[in-house]
Amino acid sequence: MLTREQIDQFNMQGFLVLPNVIPESVLERVRAEYAALLDTLYDGWFRQGLVKKPADQLDFWGKLLSAYEAGCDYFQPMDISLPGDQIQMGTPFHFGPAVFDLLRAAPLLDVVEQLIGPELTSNPIQHIRLKPPSTALDENEIRAHITATDWHQDRAVALEDADQTDMVTCWIAVTDATIENGCLQVQPKAADQTILPHCPRKQTGIADGYLDSDGAIPLPVKAGGVVLFHPLTPHASLTNHTDGFRWSFDIRYNKTGQPTGRAHFPEFIARSRANPETELNDWRVWKTLWKDTRTKLAQSPHTDIHRWSSDAPYCA
Repeated sequence: MLTREQIDQFNMQGFLVLPNVIPESVLERVRAEYAALLDTLYDGWFRQGLVKKPADQLDFWGKLLSAYEAGCDYFQPMDISLPGDQIQMGTPFHFGPAVFDLLRAAPLLDVVEQLIGPELTSNPIQHIRLKPPSTALDENEIRAHITATDWHQDRAVALEDADQTDMVTCWIAVTDATIENGCLQVQPKAADQTILPHCPRKQTGIADGYLDSDGAIPLPVKAGGVVLFHPLTPHASLTNHTDGFRWSFDIRYNKTGQPTGRAHFPEFIARSRANPETELNDWRVWKTLWKDTRTKLAQSPHTDIHRWSSDAPYCA
């Protein structure tokens, strides 16, 4: 549980680093679930001749690196969301029981409840982040979930309907996040913080001249720890200068009944003290919600998830 001082820090500065939030048993199930998924993906790539090293010669990280260097997309098949670009009937994603349990981990919900109340919706803006060593990155890599992220505010990368939504971002470390392997960094939220202008550059990021990042604070955290952000808090990530991967999940919760900022993606009630019978407890229903959404969106005009225009004066 949070102390009064921690709650005050979050409200005033817009961030909080908490160790030992996610039980190790939950993390172990997530790791096992993803190991099985990667085995299946890698076997398929090997049969197609896209990767050359036999699976039995590589561990989990070796398979990831081999796949990335071969140009195989491991990210979208492992992600817990649909992409922001055009969605197809066969667009892959991953929704399994271990990840569902991670999103519903009681210690995590306990913390979020202290910040925005007891009626919590799992927000569909959610991603896995498997960050390779910078030396392995393709020179044209722009995906924020793989390379370093630009300075941004989470409010600004949701759609306008959620500008007044009570929301908390929870960045969950599956492996230790260090300064060397590209942990997050933050610029504490100002007392009168507003949404800063953003530009759709390599990624959606705060426009030049609107943020002084000289006072940025790095936020290392060990596996099982969580970094919490207010949606207006400017943050980014550092470059991964090690020879290993950094693994995290980036998820959000909002007050139930308020807009999520992704109305075309499915949400679910993760906790309700008033109406506990409305909580979703079956991961298969969660997966079906996303499969049905994929089918609908694949047959519909593209829904843009970005509000910012590259021809805005501050993006010139």
